[in-house]
Amino acid sequence: MTPVDHAAWASYLLAGVDDRSAVTAITKQLDELSIDDAYAIQAALLELHLGRGDTVAGAKLGLTSAAKQEQMGVTEPVYGWVLESSVLDGSGEVELGELIHPRCEPEFVFVLGEDLGGPGVTGGDVLDATESVTGGIEVIDSRYEAFSFTLPDVIADNTSAARVAIGSGAIGPRDADLTTLGCVFEVDGEVAATATGAALLGDPASCVAMLANHLGKHGQSLQAGWTILAGAPTDAKPLGAGTRARARYSHFGSVSIVGKG
Repeated sequence: MTPVDHAAWASYLLAGVDDRSAVTAITKQLDELSIDDAYAIQAALLELHLGRGDTVAGAKLGLTSAAKQEQMGVTEPVYGWVLESSVLDGSGEVELGELIHPRCEPEFVFVLGEDLGGPGVTGGDVLDATESVTGGIEVIDSRYEAFSFTLPDVIADNTSAARVAIGSGAIGPRDADLTTLGCVFEVDGEVAATATGAALLGDPASCVAMLANHLGKHGQSLQAGWTILAGAPTDAKPLGAGTRARARYSHFGSVSIVGKG
């Protein structure tokens, strides 16, 4: 079997970002794309971004709800990176002309006060290492045609990461039970979905522990000061011009975004 050219596929995906043009899924062009190769493409893609002067602001998880895992036929989340360039300013404005087919979803967000590396990290370890927890909204934007992809495709594409708005209503990691903390997600003033932290595989902190343990297998760790997106407790909704989305949390206050363009 011909080895997968990780650098070439990373450049292929980056061209989709630069051109704001959807590309054909990698798995439609190869006989096989393993999970390991997909993460290697993701790593090469990250290096391309860093080579342009971007920096890592944190890391993220995807597929952290049981329903999404069942839909994709997987038993653990996927992992990616949060770039500094993706973090929105306080206005929450999302420039749609920079994206392909954006969707938005609420997030549970951890800000680390200490480094955290696997193996063996537990949810309790995550709380010990966390400075604060808040709410957010992530804008995902798969670079693939028709928003259609397999699990290896989405891993290679940095789990569809695009933009993120971080709320200001942070609390201490043990100031509330994160499993019962509620989220109401509104789109254009209508309730689109409701959930609690337990939707994230039972416990948002345990999801972050999975991420730390995943990185530990590759000699990497989560860094103090990083923003960690533990996952979306609800399905993503389309973000169009003029669309206003707001995530209201029972202890974090609210965070909002608006589609511009």
